[in-house]
Amino acid sequence: MGQIVASAFRFSRTPAAMLLIMAGAMQFANAVWMTLLNNFAIREAGFSGAEIGALQSVREIPGFLAFTAVFVLLLIREQRFALVSLGLFGFGVALTGFLPSFWGLCLTTLIMSVGFHYYETMSQSLSLQWLAKAEAPRMLGRIVGASSFAAILGYALVYVLWKLAGMDFLALYLLAGGVTLLIAAGLWIAFPQFKEAVPQRKTLFLRRRYWLYYALVFMSGARRQIFVVFAGFLLVERFGFSVPAVAALYFLNQVLNTILAPYIGAMIGRFGERRVLITEYCGLVVIFAGYGLASSGLVAGSLYVADHVFFAMAIAMRTYFQKIADPADIAPTAGVAFSISHIAAIVIPVGFGLVWLWSSTAVFMMGAGMAGISLLLALLVPRHPEAGRETLLPAGRVPWLDEKPKAGEKPLAAE
Repeated sequence: MGQIVASAFRFSRTPAAMLLIMAGAMQFANAVWMTLLNNFAIREAGFSGAEIGALQSVREIPGFLAFTAVFVLLLIREQRFALVSLGLFGFGVALTGFLPSFWGLCLTTLIMSVGFHYYETMSQSLSLQWLAKAEAPRMLGRIVGASSFAAILGYALVYVLWKLAGMDFLALYLLAGGVTLLIAAGLWIAFPQFKEAVPQRKTLFLRRRYWLYYALVFMSGARRQIFVVFAGFLLVERFGFSVPAVAALYFLNQVLNTILAPYIGAMIGRFGERRVLITEYCGLVVIFAGYGLASSGLVAGSLYVADHVFFAMAIAMRTYFQKIADPADIAPTAGVAFSISHIAAIVIPVGFGLVWLWSSTAVFMMGAGMAGISLLLALLVPRHPEAGRETLLPAGRVPWLDEKPKAGEKPLAAE
């Protein structure tokens, strides 16, 4: 017993423990925000599909600007920046219930989104720097599992306090955001400043040898917007899911992720990123097509649960990049990748919101097409990716961008 306690104490002061706690704090407040959002928007602010699409476009603007994180890192170290961003996210969530209108939701969503996207950028960068390549898939799976457990607490909180205690939107948003803000402050005080193993570049760049990673990130961001914006909205608008019903569904999602995410991480370590990504995208083609054809709440809810589980496999995309990247490129590339993933995110919610008014089926069929494109890209991932072997194409190059190196210039694979 003493050895177990001693091991737990040592772990509690490690970078991995900090990543786990930060992820849990973020997901707790995010779970409450997401559970309440569609009902809050429809019941309190009178939203239709067009307004919810516009709101989500506002939410994704900071994601598009995530590349600016590299400039903030000139002033503050990554670990501190992550905690400031986490606190800002909690503050934005806490304010949400005070402003039940279109412009009020736009303001509070923008605040929490700035915190969310800067936090996610720093969290991804720190996890790939702090975790060794051999342990990264397994540990990232555990972090996803811990995040899911925190989300379970959030969903349970909404269900119990809404249904049994009669708590309203305002009180729930204030409670969830306040808890996350306090955790961020506690981590700032309790944890030491961990040293960077490799100093990160503080400039912006795009490397041609990372082109497949950029493409996977872009398609993932575009496809994910359909899930985030319209899958939950479908459940509420078409099938009449109430706040407790949505909370119960989200609760089930996170229970499954808590159980399965560590196994998914181990599966990536065993079978490799290529096989896991191919499996993910095959499943998502079927799921998105199923959304478009769903005729009952039971079918749509089941697809929603399956959708959430498949997205946990996106860990493979991060570990693929870790294996091919120059260690000094991780932080700046994390910001650039977030911006790339949000190029489509600014357009899709508004554009697809207008398509929704014509046909919700068309929205999800286009999502199935996006998943199909991702599948084609995944087929180019090597079984054993590494620097110099980023894709199955020669030297990891894009044929239509290939150039012969100039005199005295290193080959592309050596960048």
